[in-house]
Amino acid sequence: MVYKTKGVCSQSIDVEVENGIVKHVQFTGGCNGNTQGVSRLIEGMDAKEAIKRLEGIRCGMRPTSCPDQLAQALKLILAEETK
Repeated sequence: MVYKTKGVCSQSIDVEVENGIVKHVQFTGGCNGNTQGVSRLIEGMDAKEAIKRLEGIRCGMRPTSCPDQLAQALKLILAEETK
């Protein structure tokens, strides 16, 4: 799934989840080192655990961040899987 981000420097996040496990994450735009780090840290992690750890993180005065946007993408993917 390609998730279009809102309120952050990155434009989108390409996310793959298989059987509830995060298989692949790639940000387009944003702070390259930080987004690569977040991606590598959560690949192989349970998506629900990743959401728990990332949701609510803010970037400066913004109400969201790239990690928070990734959590939103994961929530959307999990919601689609349960339909």
